[in-house]
Amino acid sequence: MTRIVVVGSINMDLVTLALRFPAPGETLLGDRFLTVHGGKGANQAVAAARLGARVCMVGAVGDDTFGQQLHDGLAHEGVATEHVRRIADCGSGTASITVAGGENQIVVVPGANARVTPTHVEQAQSTIAQADAMLVQMEIPLETVEATLRLGHRLGVPVILNPAPARQLPVEWLKLARYVTPNQHELATLLGADEHEDFRALMLRAPCPVVLTRGAEGAWYADGAELVHQPGFKVDVIDTTGAGDTFNAALAVFLRKGLPAAVRIACAAAALSVSRLGAQGGMPRHNELEAWLADQG
Repeated sequence: MTRIVVVGSINMDLVTLALRFPAPGETLLGDRFLTVHGGKGANQAVAAARLGARVCMVGAVGDDTFGQQLHDGLAHEGVATEHVRRIADCGSGTASITVAGGENQIVVVPGANARVTPTHVEQAQSTIAQADAMLVQMEIPLETVEATLRLGHRLGVPVILNPAPARQLPVEWLKLARYVTPNQHELATLLGADEHEDFRALMLRAPCPVVLTRGAEGAWYADGAELVHQPGFKVDVIDTTGAGDTFNAALAVFLRKGLPAAVRIACAAAALSVSRLGAQGGMPRHNELEAWLADQG
């Protein structure tokens, strides 16, 4: 069984479904409201667990009702939570999400996620040392992202950095990642480049291996000096929330099969996830993904 450690955010998603997005200053009647467990870190942990990995989450929740619900939700999915802290006098992270026309708009309030420290990561060192791969995102403090990259590099554990929300990072940090998994906008921000520059040129200029996600178009990655396009899979899109998290989780879980196979499986998992509502709600299980891929030929 593949062992994955995820260092990242844990949020309660407050989801509103509407026919369209409101204009500035406008009030709309929505169709439906849901509270859904989320956060990029927790999403990736749940997705990896559903795909058959043994997963440990490193993160934090608040000392509130959401915190207990989020902790219990991870445990229910089979994610190990011994490194999920409960932070006193602090609210859990939240994400306010509006879904309309198959797209989404999101406002994140970090809450307890801002209290995930380098010390917290170091305390999980014995678990990390046994992992086959690590996942880290950027909804936690940047110093903790750096600590995760450095610890993974020191222990020889491949770290997949999902640079979202996007910020420019030092080249030295990027060189510590086994793979960085941005979309086009995130890659340009990460490198301090013009986002209108051809993404293929940016990929070749990056100081680390890049697996670039392109939504319905699939993904791109480098094979030696050549860039390879993995086409996406056609599905009816219901909700794109969590698609990138599903992609990253699948990439980590199936990396042992080699990068080309892992990217193809990750594109398939992401496609399945957008055909259903909710970030974690749409994430496929291993047998479901396997059967669906077999049907694709």
